[in-house]
Formats: sequence, structure tokens, C-alpha cells
Amino acid sequence: MVMEDLPLIDHPQPHDQRIETLIAAFREHFGHDPDGIAEAPGRVNLIGEHVDYNDGLVLPFAVDRSVLCAWVKPDLDQVHDTSAQSLYRQLGEDLSGMVEFWSADLRDMYAIRSMFHDAHLIDQSRHHDWSDYPAGIVWALRNADIPYGGLCVSYAGNVPQGAGLSSSAALEVSIAGAFRDAFTVPITDRDLALLCQRAENEYVGVQCGIMDQFASALSKRDNALLIDCRTFDYKHVPLRLAEHNLAIVIANSAVKRELVTSAYNDRRRECEQAVARLRDLLARPDLASLRDVRASDLDTLNIDPGDIPLRRARHVVTEIGRVAETVDALARDDFTRVGELMVASHLSLKTDYDVSSEQLDLLVGLATAQDYVLGARLTGAGFGGCTVNLVRADRIDDFARDVIAPYRARTNLPAVTYATSPCDGLTVSRL
Repeated sequence: MVMEDLPLIDHPQPHDQRIETLIAAFREHFGHDPDGIAEAPGRVNLIGEHVDYNDGLVLPFAVDRSVLCAWVKPDLDQVHDTSAQSLYRQLGEDLSGMVEFWSADLRDMYAIRSMFHDAHLIDQSRHHDWSDYPAGIVWALRNADIPYGGLCVSYAGNVPQGAGLSSSAALEVSIAGAFRDAFTVPITDRDLALLCQRAENEYVGVQCGIMDQFASALSKRDNALLIDCRTFDYKHVPLRLAEHNLAIVIANSAVKRELVTSAYNDRRRECEQAVARLRDLLARPDLASLRDVRASDLDTLNIDPGDIPLRRARHVVTEIGRVAETVDALARDDFTRVGELMVASHLSLKTDYDVSSEQLDLLVGLATAQDYVLGARLTGAGFGGCTVNLVRADRIDDFARDVIAPYRARTNLPAVTYATSPCDGLTVSRL
């Protein structure tokens, strides 16, 4: 299909059809129906970028794109003596596939080879692709001394990969939700999210904060999720978008990025350098994180444009302030101010944090030129991916025409929009 034939707005497949397709694939592969399905959504961050790993405040919400994970605890005659290598190869790059997880207990009882029996096997089995995410969940379960057994899993997702919408967190949370339900693991949604973060930090190797996993596990329909990334406290913040004829539109730049190979980990290291510098500059030896720095503190330093760590700090400190101000604006339904703060956030990410791109700047520029767009900014780690836009609900088709179409013409990239609404986090159903 040529780009001219691609729709400007990507509408997801109806949810019931996705469930039916997944169950049919599961039945074909494993020979019977699954016991249950865990579903975990992706997320978009309304505001609060690159502050979760700095103990800051963030304001994401779950979107109507998710990873579905069907599972069954296998009977003896379903167990195969299969190597970890071939099990991994059943996982698809399109966030769909089949995998069988075996525990040490099953191996001992039934003489089955365990793909997760010891750390050496886990390390040797990493493939640096999507198969590492479900493997990381099992690794985290084992390292947390959480009992579990063998599990046959089929999963399918429609969260765009490499778009900054947390497809990895959705995959992690859905797999973890399946294990929790299958083996009645006594773990809360909050602690499940923390376990998933550990898997991504220590197994996959991305030093992400807690925002993505919390949003996927804990979100509530028609609400954003305010997360204090220092204390892990959270609360739901009503958005009331429909009451004000507003909608969230996500614009996918069609530029993918990989967090492991991007500058994401570099930014985290630069923030740590900034904390060390500011301890001396502000004469505060007890300074633990950028969360403890005030914007007025930085104003006294006259930061040089070439001082990269302090520029990173300025973004983080001002972005935390913008999150708090956004929550206040939402409480009084001041969406004009919310939009202004989104634009200010993008400018800070572009100039102080250096995580925007020519394509993201073009999308934001085209959007903010429209009088029916209240705000626009990049969302996610940056370096590509998506923008999030606050748009009049009756002008979504106009947004696609006025923003996506000219963007495609100027970049020759197959950008697309997703109109979304705040959805529930992790859900699990028995069949």
C-alpha cells in the first residue's frame, strides 16, 4: 500500500474481535481454550517528561491500545522438553506470539528442562528483542522469591512499538498479571508495577522510572494518574474532557526509537551529574535528587548554554512545576492553561533536554498553528515517537487534514493519528 492510500486516522480493531482472534490463535497452538486473559494498556503522558527517574511528579493516563495475554497452566501431556532458544523464537516482533514458561518445580517433578532455572541460562538466553520483556518478568518473579509454575501464554498487542506509548510496559504488566492470576500471587497492582520496572531496569537494561508500569497497572477510566515517583503515592485526577468538547489526539511521527540504544540512559546519567554539581553550587551536601531543587535556585546560577548537566536540571525542575500547575488547572477546568503548559513542556524538552527531533518539532508546530488545538508536546522519551495534542473533539478529522497530511507531504513519512480517551489499567478475566 502506497502512503497516499494509508488512512490519516488509525482506528483500532473492535475489542471483542481482538479477544476472539487471540482465543482462536491460542486454541490452534495449544489445543484448547485459555484459562484467562490479562489485558494491560499502553499510556500517553499528558505532562511530566523525563522526571520519573528524578523523583518527580508525572501525569499519564492509559490509552485504548493494549496487550492481551491469554494463558493456561499446562497439564502433563502438554509439556514439551524444548530449549529456551526455540521457545524464544516463537515470539513475534509485532507484539504477538506464543511462549511456554517452565519453573524449576516443574522441571524437578516432570524432568522438564527449565528455561529459567538459573541465572546463567537467563543471561545466555537474552536476545535483545521483545522476547526479553516476558523473560524479564519471570526473572523478576524468581528473584523476588515469588512462587509460580509453568504457564503457556499467547499474547497480542496493538500498542505501536517505538512510538513512546509504552508498549514494553503493557507487555510486562499483562504477562505479570497472567502469572499473578494463574498462581494467586499475593501482590497488589502497585507492587506488580514495581516488579515490572525491576525487570526492565535489571534484565532488559533500560533505566526507566516507574511511570509507564504504574500507568499500565493503576489507571482509571476518564482520569489521569498523578504519580509521586519518590514516594510511589498516586491519585486519580478527573479530566472531564468530554464535558468540555475536548479530546486527546496522539500523532505518531513514524520515527521509531529504541530506548536501549538511544540517549535515554545518557540523560539519566547527566541528571545524576547535575545533582552532584548542585550539591556544591547550592551548598546543599544533603541534596538527594533534582526533586529537591527549586526553580529559583537555578535562576541564581546563570546557567551557560554549554553546561549540559545544569540544562538537564533546569528542564526537570521546571517540568515538575508544570505538572503541579497542570493538576491545579484541571481542578478548575482551565484547559487553556493546560494547553499552554503542554507547549512550554515541549519547548523545554527541545532546548534544555535535547530529546526532540525535527519531525516532532514539525508536528507540534503544525498543531499549535490550528486554533482548535489548545496544546501539543512530544510524549515519551523523545528521539522520535509521538506527540500528544489537546484538541476540540469535533475537529479531529480537521487535525488529520491540517497536521498529518502536510507532515506526510514534507517528510515522506507515514504518520498517523490515534484519537484516544483515558482507560482503565490492568484487568484480568477468567474464561
